Amino acid sequence: MTEKVLGVILGGGQGSRLSPLTQTRSKPAVPIAGKYRLVDIPISNCLNSGIHRMFVLTQFNSASLNKHIKNTYHFSHFSDAFVDILAAEQTPDNPTWFQGTADAVRQTMHHLLNHEFEYVLILSGDQLYQMDFNEMLEEHIRNEAQISLATIPVTAKDATDFGILKANDENVITSFIEKPAAELLKDWSSDTGEAMQAEGRNFLASMGIYIFNKDLLISIFAENADEKDFGKEIIPRVIETYKVLSFQYEGYWTDIGNISSFFEANLGLTDDIPKFNLFDSNHSIFTRPRMLPPSKILGTTLDKTVIAEGCILQADDIRHTVIGIRSRIGKGTRVENAYIMGSDMYQTLEEIQQETDLGNPLIGIGERCVISNAILDKNCKIGNDVHIQGGPHLANGDFSTYAVKDGIVVVKKGATIPDGTRI
Repeated sequence: MTEKVLGVILGGGQGSRLSPLTQTRSKPAVPIAGKYRLVDIPISNCLNSGIHRMFVLTQFNSASLNKHIKNTYHFSHFSDAFVDILAAEQTPDNPTWFQGTADAVRQTMHHLLNHEFEYVLILSGDQLYQMDFNEMLEEHIRNEAQISLATIPVTAKDATDFGILKANDENVITSFIEKPAAELLKDWSSDTGEAMQAEGRNFLASMGIYIFNKDLLISIFAENADEKDFGKEIIPRVIETYKVLSFQYEGYWTDIGNISSFFEANLGLTDDIPKFNLFDSNHSIFTRPRMLPPSKILGTTLDKTVIAEGCILQADDIRHTVIGIRSRIGKGTRVENAYIMGSDMYQTLEEIQQETDLGNPLIGIGERCVISNAILDKNCKIGNDVHIQGGPHLANGDFSTYAVKDGIVVVKKGATIPDGTRI
C-alpha cells in the first residue's frame, strides 16, 4: 500500500526560537545526536515504513539542508525511490514565498501531481520520534477516512502549546482548538487510556503529521485559497465536513521547538535506556556516510556519554554529554551536561603548528577548560582555560560569539573563544 503514498516533509520557517543554531541553517538541517540532521528523522521513518518517494519543501537558509540531502539519499537507478528538494519559487501564479504549512504544499502541488499516488503523507522536518506509518495508513484506509491526524496524549502543562482535539468512540475528530488557553482545558480532556491517564496525559494533541486523500487535498485547496496553515485554519474547518480520523500514538515524540527542548532531547540519548532508541535495527536512522576513523580516547573518564566517530578526546572527565563528529578536546578539560557538535574538517599538523605559533585557539576545545550546561555549535575554537558554565544564574541574551537561552549557553557556529574566557 505504501507505493500509493507520496511523502511531503516541511522544511519549516525561520526557526527563530532555535536561534542561534538556525542563524546559518534551517531547522531540519540542525545537527542532532552528534552525527545526524533533524531531517534524517522523518526521512528515515518513511524509509523504514516502505515509503520511498519524498519531497522536502525548503525556504529559509536552505543551502546546508539541500547539500545534506544531495550528499545523503541516493537510490538504485532501477528504483523509483527519491528524496527531492522543492525550494520556494516565485511564479506568475504565486509571486510570494511560502506563507504557512498549507500554502507550502499548495504552491508545490503541481510538482507532486507529476507522480502517481493516492495519499499524501505530510510531515514536519523538526521532530524526534520513531513511527511506523503503515499502521496509520492501514487505519486510514480501513476506516475510509478522508484525512487522518497522528495524535499524542499530553499533559495540561504541554496542551497549551499544541492543537488539541476531541474524538468520538470511532476515533473520528469532532472538535479542534489551536493552542487553547489554560482556563479552557477543562472542556478538552479525552479518554486517552489508563496508561496515559496515569501519567496525567489527558489531552489529545496533534503531532502535525497528516494523511490526506489526494483528490480531497486538491479540493480543499480549491475551496479557500486564503488558508495558509493546516493546524490553524484547514483542520478546524474540515472536521465539520469531512471524515477526519485521530490515530493515537503513544511512543516517544518531541517537537524540537526551542533550545531547551533541543538540549533535553539530545542529552536524553545518554540515558541507560533512552526514550529515543538509536540502537533499534527496525527503526534505523539514516544519514550521510562519512569515511571517518574511529574515535580515540586518551586518559578520559567517561560516564553517560555518546561519542560520534572521528573524535580525539584527551579530557580529564566527560559526563552526561553528546560528542559530535571530529570533536577534539584537550588535556585537563572537564565537560558535563553538554552537546558538542564537533566540526566539518580536521586541521592539518601544519595548520595546528601555525595557529599555535600565532597563539590562536584550534578547532575544538582547548586544555584545562570547564564546560557545563552548554551547546557548542560546529567548528568552534575554544581556547585554553576557558570556563563556560550555564545555569539559571545567567540571564537570556544574544552576544557576538554566544547566546544564553533558559540558562543554556549556546556558542555560535565557528565562534572563537579566547584563552581564559569566562561565561
